[in-house]
Amino acid sequence: MKCPRCGDLHSGSELKRHLKVCPKCGYHFRLTAPERLAFILDAGSFTEYDRDLAGEPPFDASEYNEKLLAVRRSTGLKEAVVTGEGTVMGRRVVVAALDIRFIMATMGTAVGEKIVRAVESACAKRLPLVIFSASGGARMQEGIFSLLQMAKTTAALIAFHKAGLLYVSVLTDPTTGGVSASFAFLGDIIIAEPGALIGFAGPRVIEKTIRQKLPEGFQSSQFLCRHGFIDLVVPRQHLRPTLGQILSIHQGVRNV
Repeated sequence: MKCPRCGDLHSGSELKRHLKVCPKCGYHFRLTAPERLAFILDAGSFTEYDRDLAGEPPFDASEYNEKLLAVRRSTGLKEAVVTGEGTVMGRRVVVAALDIRFIMATMGTAVGEKIVRAVESACAKRLPLVIFSASGGARMQEGIFSLLQMAKTTAALIAFHKAGLLYVSVLTDPTTGGVSASFAFLGDIIIAEPGALIGFAGPRVIEKTIRQKLPEGFQSSQFLCRHGFIDLVVPRQHLRPTLGQILSIHQGVRNV
């Protein structure tokens, strides 16, 4: 694989050893949801939720139907998010990871439903919640039903917050549109990987709208951290121990 930043070529096995981070320049290649969960969770600890829950086109849309069938065959996933429960360095946690291969991890009715069920499960079990976001936004093929998932996931997280539980949101490349405008930015702690594109509309759309040149690095995770929109930028090799430390501190505080 060729690094899009520095141009170096790397074998698949070399990149896997480096958690899909370029060893020369630190560029973070995108991870699939299964790769993300395998890297973060303790080996053998994951129990998946709602594996077979899948969205159906709300309208007579044969083209969308064909697209869903094709992407399900190519990814082995029923929808753009994988949810479940596992442990991070021995700490139990409910997790969700979006997969950019599935129609750019856009949020349709099934994605919203799976996120809400994961939040409700974490609330019922009194467990912390970690969501790894990566998305092109709302799935517009599902019309207004996709946009309603913003309110639906937000309402579930408000109830979770009122229960006094911990939600850690991890933003990866890219996190945009309706996902960034809902559950991605509602974390008690918001972490991002280096170089991730994060925002609502894209830079080109914003520049055309406001007719101004945007600052260098606008909407990068580092830019957002400097300006107080997120709490931490954590390189991938440090993400698992960082999450483990956060969960350990949280559990210690709860036990006091």
